[in-house]
Amino acid sequence: MRTQATAIALGRGHTEAALVADEGGLGIPFASNEAALELLADAIESAGLVPGSDVSIAVDAAATEFSEGSSYHFRCEGRTLSADQLIAEYARWVRDYPILSIEDPLAEDDWAGWVTATAKLRDDIDLVGDDLFVTQRARLERGIAEKAANSILIKVNQNGLVSRTQSVLGAAKTAGYRTIVSARSGETEDAWLADLAVGWNAQQIKVGSTHRSERTAKWNRLLQLEATTQTRLASPWSDARRSEQHRFEQRATASKTH
Repeated sequence: MRTQATAIALGRGHTEAALVADEGGLGIPFASNEAALELLADAIESAGLVPGSDVSIAVDAAATEFSEGSSYHFRCEGRTLSADQLIAEYARWVRDYPILSIEDPLAEDDWAGWVTATAKLRDDIDLVGDDLFVTQRARLERGIAEKAANSILIKVNQNGLVSRTQSVLGAAKTAGYRTIVSARSGETEDAWLADLAVGWNAQQIKVGSTHRSERTAKWNRLLQLEATTQTRLASPWSDARRSEQHRFEQRATASKTH
């Protein structure tokens, strides 16, 4: 699919399509955010896979980076949105594309926006708090109390202690939050994070693209654990969530047929 994405991007005039970004993804300058989603969906189909069934999309919005006060600025599109308008934009993306997860959809201190987004989208996708929680127990507890987000990114070096990080993960699980153990920028080919994610029975791991060897090392370690130990890598998605993605697949087919 990576090759398909590059070929499609080059075919659409993106001469920088082969540029590899920090965590191994393609660094492509798009005219709009939705253009990136369109390319991903097209690449999935071009690879002979079914969007929403074989492959789905996870978005890391990092909204703190484009927030100013109470507004959100899509600079490349020349648009300024309120939190409610941004949430409506996400809802449309989820309806039109096979998106299963959005990380940091609102700014790290926009608690009201997070509560609204969670109320509207929690049944459709994972709303992942990274900047929101920064793997800190006090911020997670506030999120649980206010019903902000339904998933948390877990980073050991963001917290500082392995034992304290595990306690955050445990508290999230107890509250029904989905847990995602994550790598950081500046990674090496050491694959210990894969062992940690499996040992902690986290539902997901986030380590970046297979473009780069320090990222691929973690994926290879997961495959090794599955092949050589009694580790079983189970699907993190519930039957209800899979059903929703099947409905997306049916909607996408209907839109092409009619």
